[in-house]
Amino acid sequence: MALLAYNRGLKLSSPGYPVVGVGFTGSLASSRPKFGDHRFYLSTRTSDRLSVSTVTLSKGLRTREQEDTVSSHLLLKAIANACKVQAASVSHLTESDLSDEHETHFSEDQELEQLVDGKICFKVYPFSSETCTSTAERKIILSGSFNPLHDGHIKLLEVATSFCGSGYPCFEISAVNADKPPLSVSQIKDRIKQFEKAEWQERQ
Repeated sequence: MALLAYNRGLKLSSPGYPVVGVGFTGSLASSRPKFGDHRFYLSTRTSDRLSVSTVTLSKGLRTREQEDTVSSHLLLKAIANACKVQAASVSHLTESDLSDEHETHFSEDQELEQLVDGKICFKVYPFSSETCTSTAERKIILSGSFNPLHDGHIKLLEVATSFCGSGYPCFEISAVNADKPPLSVSQIKDRIKQFEKAEWQERQ
């Protein structure tokens, strides 16, 4: 669920802005007795980290409202951790409750492998300093193999941007193509380096 939310967030966000996907599901106390455990699962996904928590609450210890409070506080804490901001550290769990947390960190290569495998929809490399200040809601995308990147590509995107007016210009490298083998991680990184070099030369 967090991965689906993360991919949805990538599609809706402006290029270069950090995205957090959040997933939550559970079976808590209700007006009727439950045969199974009172438990919930929550997860968060960012570009380089996946966090998953499973919490089993002691049956009969809390009302539905109290279980909602416990799960809500832990969910907010998980979101804060994913955003790397401080959150209240008050724990509403007791010794009889069971909590299991697992966190996985991803390197750049692992992110690109997930991209090739179709697990994430895209990965953004924001080379321009304007990325974090742009308020453009739409993207102007020039897709290609960029093998190699040349002045014609750059001028073509510049012309497209001038015609479209407001919009954030983006180059798109297709890692997976219908009529070609998918690019390897090393190939993707080599092609990305061309844009880093082009951005550096533009500043000179």
